[in-house]
Amino acid sequence: MNKKTLVGISYVSAWVILWGTVASFIDFYFLQNTYLPGSLGQFSTFIITALISSISATYLFPIVNNKLMS
Repeated sequence: MNKKTLVGISYVSAWVILWGTVASFIDFYFLQNTYLPGSLGQFSTFIITALISSISATYLFPIVNNKLMS
């Protein structure tokens, strides 16, 4: 496995962990105050945070990749 592949796999793994953590914190608040487990609101929370996370990760990857590969 070369360095480029390792950087890519590590980057995606870190973003999945970050997305899951942030989405879970947001979900925890809404579960206490707004919606029920398994509801459309819970689904929407994870979908919206996934979209934001994907856009952010795509935008930031070239910056991180350039710093790590140089």
